[in-house]
Amino acid sequence: MKTFIVGISGVTNGGKTTLAKNLQKHLPNCSVISQDDFFKPESEIETDKNGFLQYDVLEALNMEKMMSVISCWMESATLSVVSTDRESAEEIPILIIEGFLLFNYNTRVYEPPDSPGYFDGHVWPMYLKHRQEMQDITWEVVYLDGTKSEEDLFLQVYEDLIQELAKQKCLQVTA
Repeated sequence: MKTFIVGISGVTNGGKTTLAKNLQKHLPNCSVISQDDFFKPESEIETDKNGFLQYDVLEALNMEKMMSVISCWMESATLSVVSTDRESAEEIPILIIEGFLLFNYNTRVYEPPDSPGYFDGHVWPMYLKHRQEMQDITWEVVYLDGTKSEEDLFLQVYEDLIQELAKQKCLQVTA
């Protein structure tokens, strides 16, 4: 049984969760895992030299727990749907994982505003670090224009997913 996993990441307060939940409403057999659910307790988050809690680093997250939840989803997804020779795209379990990597530096608007120096001194350097790590990975990554409306972003991602699911269905039938 095939599964389909989609990652959504972007700037804090940039609409990742909204997009993920909207896709979940419209896609059959779809689950969402949010990286925000895996932050360590505040007492375990390090503070930088300016006194800011370091939430924009992987060390602030319990990634082992998140990976365990993803693995459990993958195991249960492959067991929950009976595979057939003509498996439809609707039967393919979809997992959307959403979390932060920071985009759109010049267009970022955040309410309430960050403390002075926080974005330039911490958030932006972490964005550059994470983006470089992502660019070094050979996965296919589609960058979205965060200045578009929620509806336009949803439609773009939804249409891309439907096309990819249709391709998966063709691959399964012809394989």
